[in-house]
Order: sequence, then structure tokens, then C-alpha cells
Amino acid sequence: MQRGNQNIALRSAGIPPEFIAITVISVEEQLRGRFAKIREAESRKNRDGLLLAYRNLRVTFESLAKFSILDFTAESKNRYLELKQDIKIGKQDLKIAAIALSVNGIMVTRNHRDFAKVPNLRIEDWTV
Repeated sequence: MQRGNQNIALRSAGIPPEFIAITVISVEEQLRGRFAKIREAESRKNRDGLLLAYRNLRVTFESLAKFSILDFTAESKNRYLELKQDIKIGKQDLKIAAIALSVNGIMVTRNHRDFAKVPNLRIEDWTV
């Protein structure tokens, strides 16, 4: 959605906004990436890169603010701890999956390879 994918825009248009959410883990990942770009531009003394990095941080923050954010709750933590025993995918992806399972949500992702390994996780790819 943040990159303006038309297929995603069409799929999400008919869904009430309160039914579309992101996880706090996704927020963390995006902000970490933006902070890393700021540090990189500062270390290279790249003035234009620093301006762009801060602009992108603002744009990302504004974009994230439009979504409901699902917390990493005690229930999702317990699901995560169970999942990580048997499923070999990244920790952050497992946390995101655990949150989706804890709210009985549908995981919208292009990453079928990893998320398909999570039992009972409903997955949809809105980019196609």
C-alpha cells in the first residue's frame, strides 16, 4: 500500500479501514530501516542523502499512522514461542505470524515461501 501498488489499492478499497491493520513488528522493521539510512547518510557526511533519509522517515511515519497497529500481546508471544520450536523462518516473520494468528487475521503478504510454513495462518497476496 505504501508504494502505491494498484492491485493492493483495488483489493483494499472495498474493505473498511478498521479491518486493515499492520503489526507493531512491521512498524519496528520499517522504522529501523529508516534510522539506519539516517545513520548511513550522517556517517558519509552526505547532505543530500541525509535530507532524503529524513524526508523518507517522515513519509513512512505518516503512512504508518494511517493504520491500526496490532500489538505483540501475551497471547501472540505465547504463539511465537510455540511456533519458533518447529518452524524455521525469521524471528520477525514468526512474530508477525503469531500476531495474525492471535487475532484470527488474514496475513497479506507476497512471502508465501516462509509464511506458508505456519500452520493455520491464512495468507493472501494482494499484489497479483
